[in-house]
Amino acid sequence: MTAAPPDDIAILTAQMTTDKTLRAHLALTSRFENIEVAERALLDLCRRAGWPDDEDYWLVTALREAVANAVRHGNRQDPKRLVRLEYTVHDSTVTICVEDEGSGFDPDDVPNPTDPENLLRPSGRGIFYMRQFMSRVEFRSTPGGGTAVLMERKLETTDGDPG
Repeated sequence: MTAAPPDDIAILTAQMTTDKTLRAHLALTSRFENIEVAERALLDLCRRAGWPDDEDYWLVTALREAVANAVRHGNRQDPKRLVRLEYTVHDSTVTICVEDEGSGFDPDDVPNPTDPENLLRPSGRGIFYMRQFMSRVEFRSTPGGGTAVLMERKLETTDGDPG
């Protein structure tokens, strides 16, 4: 007999396709403690794909910020709302999609934390970090009205440029 999954993890699936693409899907309740679950699943997938450990910091920092924003700002810490994650590792690219069930927002309305008047304000740093640490970051509205952030990081080549 197998134990039931914890109440705060709704779905966790992983698969490898015939082209050696690794994918994982998670649906987590809106609790900050679940950031660690999301992080562990991403790192496990990266290890299975053979990604180097020295990429972990950049991936995990961007992921933690995206999930924290989904929990805090998107889902307003409502444990009945889910944060959905999809990870894909293919060749030299990791793609992360984080979706919330909130009411959406315009990322252009978030103040730039590097502007002198915003240096002491706490808002906007998560999006700033995501954009600094990932090769590509896109925001879009979901069909249910929430927000999805799509982040991609390419493995750096020997010349220092992203893949």
